[in-house]
Amino acid sequence: MAVPSAPRQGPFRWLSTPATSGAGLDLRGIFPPLTTPFTAQAEVDYSRLEENLHRYATVPFRGFVVQGSSGECPYLTPQERLAVVSCVRQAVPRDKLLLAGSGCESTQGTIAMTVAMAEAGADAALVVTPCYYRGAMTSVALIHHYSQVADASPVPVVLYSVPANTGLELPLEAVLTLSQHPNIVGLKDSGGDITRLGLIVHKTRTEEFQVLVGSAGFLMAGYAIGACGGVCALANVLGAPLCQLERLCQEGRWQEAQALQLQLIEPNAAVTRKFGIPALKQAMEWFGYHGGPCRAPLRPLSEAQLEELRRDFSINGWL
Repeated sequence: MAVPSAPRQGPFRWLSTPATSGAGLDLRGIFPPLTTPFTAQAEVDYSRLEENLHRYATVPFRGFVVQGSSGECPYLTPQERLAVVSCVRQAVPRDKLLLAGSGCESTQGTIAMTVAMAEAGADAALVVTPCYYRGAMTSVALIHHYSQVADASPVPVVLYSVPANTGLELPLEAVLTLSQHPNIVGLKDSGGDITRLGLIVHKTRTEEFQVLVGSAGFLMAGYAIGACGGVCALANVLGAPLCQLERLCQEGRWQEAQALQLQLIEPNAAVTRKFGIPALKQAMEWFGYHGGPCRAPLRPLSEAQLEELRRDFSINGWL
């Protein structure tokens, strides 16, 4: 596999956060799940990816998620997935955490990808629920799957539940059991059920287990019930406001946090459940980042969708 060369150095400054490692991995903070830029020929555009990372340099992100849902992970080859992780690892300082999506449908495949992601520079593996045979994905099956992966992984594992994409929510029973595994350090939950999130925080309070909110639409609510941070697609576009929202919540400035959260709900919905990744990439272009085209079969927005997307940002004061 051809790994991209080291990124070009530019006049940028990274805002740093103290690094941690191993079982004590500290996930507190905001992580953008990076998009994958493509050329006009639908090849991964590593130089544009590096340029986006340079632009993110002054945003106080805790780190980055690579090869998550926003990165069009299912449309990349295994070689491309690893090359993207390697590219990002070379482009950002070591004190910025790198969570890499390593989930595959089989346990064997997930273990192999997790080990390879660690070798490519990932600090932790974000492992989505296998879902093709979702009817057979019982708590017993999923506990066995994640336990095997965590046993074999050279880096900490973060569980990933995204029912909008998989049609499968990681059962509460499975989460609580897996939270006791010494190499499983947390959960990214994108389901939006704040009661479930609160219960997970409550039931795992004696474990070294951290909950990451999987959407900017309920980030404040997540902090209010004890989540440690967020992996939010909207952070690719509005990273600084999301980090500001985090800070307001940490300082207990809830009235200001509420005002900012309300401004983020419609733009977030537009780039996730309403229009998805094509909208996220389009919004990135408006804010000076490289979004560009998606890989087929994802299609660009229609003129009507584009106008609605612009309205969702403009009426909330972002454009």
